[in-house]
Amino acid sequence: MDKLEEIFTLQASFQEKIKKERHLEDISMEQWLQMQTLAMVSELAEVLDAVNFKWWKNPHPLDNANIREELCDLLHFLVGMCLETGMTADDLYDVYVGKNRENFRRQDGQSEKKGYEVRATESGETPDR
Repeated sequence: MDKLEEIFTLQASFQEKIKKERHLEDISMEQWLQMQTLAMVSELAEVLDAVNFKWWKNPHPLDNANIREELCDLLHFLVGMCLETGMTADDLYDVYVGKNRENFRRQDGQSEKKGYEVRATESGETPDR
């Protein structure tokens, strides 16, 4: 089985268990997506805490294992939202590849959407940002 497909299968099983045991079977897709989005915001805050974003606080050593775990938590919620909207692993892959291609086109100034391309300086170099 494809790894992404396996992630979707595992998440579907977990999501079914959570919905049943937490009596969430009857909530709407809108409510589920709202809950998942809030959960992702919470997990993003945990990633921020892990990478010393507080410039007013003494930094702590990075815990790469913790950072990876928080990133996986984000994936759990993202895949949960994909499942809720009927998106399969193949759908996610296809949409990702298409969006990635468009992102390259935007950066290269080849997209119909303007304002993304990197502008060269007078010396011909791209500016550091």
